[in-house]
Amino acid sequence: MTTSTRWTLFVLAVVAALVVALVVSLEDTPSENSGAPGAQVARAHRDADTPEALAVPRQRADLEPCPPAGGAAGPKELRGIVVECAGDGADVDVARALAGRPAVLNLWAYWCGPCAEELPAMADYQRRVGPDIAVVTVHQDENEAAALLRLAELGVRLPTLQDGQRRIAAALGVPNVMPATVVLRADGSVAKILPQAFTSADEIAVAVKNALQ
Repeated sequence: MTTSTRWTLFVLAVVAALVVALVVSLEDTPSENSGAPGAQVARAHRDADTPEALAVPRQRADLEPCPPAGGAAGPKELRGIVVECAGDGADVDVARALAGRPAVLNLWAYWCGPCAEELPAMADYQRRVGPDIAVVTVHQDENEAAALLRLAELGVRLPTLQDGQRRIAAALGVPNVMPATVVLRADGSVAKILPQAFTSADEIAVAVKNALQ
């Protein structure tokens, strides 16, 4: 074996070792975009969604204010859960914000096609029922900017809670499907969980009325 051949084999061995080391390193590094269960910790929103970055999307969405905290304790399942109001970035004590009147929580995500079809129907339903029932949407993905832009695109100005960690759904025992709607009684108790898509305000009105009977 010539000296040149030995050097070639040595270099190839070193390169192979480096490749193996790189592969092992990549396998040990968690992937931010991995879809495997437990591969990443859910976050309320992305690091990129700073107040400055969200200023323009919030202006475009022009959402209605989130409900203020009332005097009552609100739904017991939601007590202690504080999330961000997508419209202005303020903290919302969810249980207290939903206290005192029936509420309809619409759980969705910006990438969900049926959600985009349902949200305008939810807005139409809110216009029909007025202040007697609070309709609040809950965005369940960490991409808050995308949620705001989606709402602006749809012309839906409903109060929206940013809940990328899906804490509200977990507390209420909502199945892992979207869209899903939760009807709450005025006393804060859960009247009905509706893991389905609605296509019109009429459908929503019937479902809510039946749930609150």
